[in-house]
Amino acid sequence: MPEFITVGKGPQARKIAFEYRPGSGPCLVWLGGFMSDMRGSKAEAVVDFAATRGRACLRFDYSGHGESEGAFEDGTISRWCEEALAVIYAHAGEEPILIGSSMGGWIALLATRHLRVHDRPRAPSGLVLIAPAPDFTERLMWAAFDEATRNAIMNDGKAMIPSEYDESGYPVTRGLIEDGRDNLIMDEPILTGCPVHILQGMQDDAVPWQHALAAMERMPADSVAMTLIKDGDHRLSRDEDIARLLQVLDGFTTGTASS
Repeated sequence: MPEFITVGKGPQARKIAFEYRPGSGPCLVWLGGFMSDMRGSKAEAVVDFAATRGRACLRFDYSGHGESEGAFEDGTISRWCEEALAVIYAHAGEEPILIGSSMGGWIALLATRHLRVHDRPRAPSGLVLIAPAPDFTERLMWAAFDEATRNAIMNDGKAMIPSEYDESGYPVTRGLIEDGRDNLIMDEPILTGCPVHILQGMQDDAVPWQHALAAMERMPADSVAMTLIKDGDHRLSRDEDIARLLQVLDGFTTGTASS
């Protein structure tokens, strides 16, 4: 059963579900994707990996996701990043390894930027990014929407977007788009201050591999490696994909990460 932490005050307060497994550091922190939860196969694999090695591990659900409170349509990048930071501050300890999947890659980079400035000891010692989607609200969503969808979002407050992962589609709100613009990071260098390894499928139709490459190119001062998986899709949840993820994590936790 998850534990809960309250994030925000007054009408903005919401209970965020998390699970923390104590162990040795650095703590492995799972940051999930848009409309995903902490019970997915990759997150479970990370928890099992940490357990077999006695590593601390932390995972949580954003508001409007999984077991956390809140409406999905109230979600924004700022709101979800606030929740990630609250959980990290409470339980991750010093120099965690952040593992960000899809939108979680953007959240991980934003959290890293914040921690480097405001709490250096808690700044991550490594980042593992799976199909990272920084700036996706603008570069991958808004850029692809037709005029009718854009008008619905701006004038009606939201539009329902078809999805192969959800037959009912998913809502994209004006708040999500406008807040996303306040959190864009790909127009300037992305300074993480730690090694980064990106795992990216080349058959990903949600986050094209070119997008991940563009993010990598904006990390000029850091030790960054990318593994391109030619037949990999967006989920990267096949047995062989998860094996690659765990191999990368093993490198980070034993001090042999690619540089």
